This record gives sequence, C-alpha cells and structure tokens, in this order.
Amino acid sequence: MSEISIQAKRRTVNTKGTVKGLRREGKLPGIFYVKGEEPIPITVEERALKPLVYTSKTHIIDLKIDDTDVKKSILKDIQFDPLTDRIVHFDLLGISLDKEIEIEVPVILEGQAKGIKEGGIIQHTMHKLHVACLPGDIPQHIALDVTNLGVGDSIHVGDLSLEKMKILNNPDVVIVAVVIPRAVVETPVAEAVTEEKAEPEVISKGKPTEEEE
Repeated sequence: MSEISIQAKRRTVNTKGTVKGLRREGKLPGIFYVKGEEPIPITVEERALKPLVYTSKTHIIDLKIDDTDVKKSILKDIQFDPLTDRIVHFDLLGISLDKEIEIEVPVILEGQAKGIKEGGIIQHTMHKLHVACLPGDIPQHIALDVTNLGVGDSIHVGDLSLEKMKILNNPDVVIVAVVIPRAVVETPVAEAVTEEKAEPEVISKGKPTEEEE
C-alpha cells in the first residue's frame, strides 16, 4: 500500500457562491470525517487530488489540514459534474492503522485468455471489490490471471482467496468471463431466417373457379 501526502485548508464559508469561486481557482471542496466526530469542511488543490482518482491503485492519504498533525485517511467518495466529468466534491475518511476498515479495491486483469483464440472476448463486469481489512493490509489492486480462461469460463467472487482481508461482495457475482461475441451468436439465426424468406412460394393450381371458367 502506497501513501500520498495532501495539504488541505479548512473551509470557514460554505455558501454556493464561495464553492463555485473555489472551483474557478482550481480548488476542490470536500469533507474530512471520522466516525463519532464533527466533519471538517476542507479544500485541496484539484491537481493534488487527481492522482487518487485517475488510477487503478488504492492509496492511504497523509492529510494535513492547515497546521494540524497529519491525519491518516482514505478517499471514501467522489462526485463528478454530469456534463463536464470534472471533480466537484470529495469525502475523506479518517482511519486508525489498528482498526479494520471497509474499502473498494480495483481489480485488474493479467495475461491473455486462451478463449480469445477460440473466438471469445473478455467480459470484465466487476472492476472493484468491496473488502474489509486493516489499513496496512490494503493492496494497491487485486490482480486476476485470466490466461487459462476458455470460452464459457469465468471467475466468480467466491473463487478468490485473499490473505489478510475479507471479501464482502456476493460470492456468486461474476468478475470476469470469456464469452462468444453477440453478433456471432445471432448470425446463424439471422441466416436461417434469410434462407427461409428466400425460398420461392409454391402455389398449386387446383380446380378453376367459376370466374376462370
């Protein structure tokens, strides 16, 4: 588990106008909180927060608010603008190194599945695992080797066994699978329908009607 240091400032004015002004200056509003204590409104430089957001790794944050002592924390929540996709708010959770916490850890895939050569494609459906462990045991990411996955094979949450941590997700959930592309599956059906329509309609000539006579 790697650590990153962030310098923050306490926010004393929290109006909408003030928050918008901070964002224009390249600063982001956020909250630092510890269970059982009063939350502290803070601001950080946007560039300081980006390494925590746009990454496949998990970090412990050494947070310093103004001139106070360093507080150990993790990024618990982050909000994005739905139009610009820019960060607009974040939550930092204070932690104790000797107390277990719940956190989401990124899942990355390693290797090339043998099923790809069989015409399959990788379907990565779960990108983070919800785990409980001590802060010092949080991995930067969880790596899954997919080399031996053939077409129809998959890895479920229940297939994993991780040291020093407990997985909290449903064990039946699929993390990654090798499947046949949908277009390939549908092609034979489409061809059968086309061939059926292409057959000429056979009309048998029976007894002539009175009008034909």
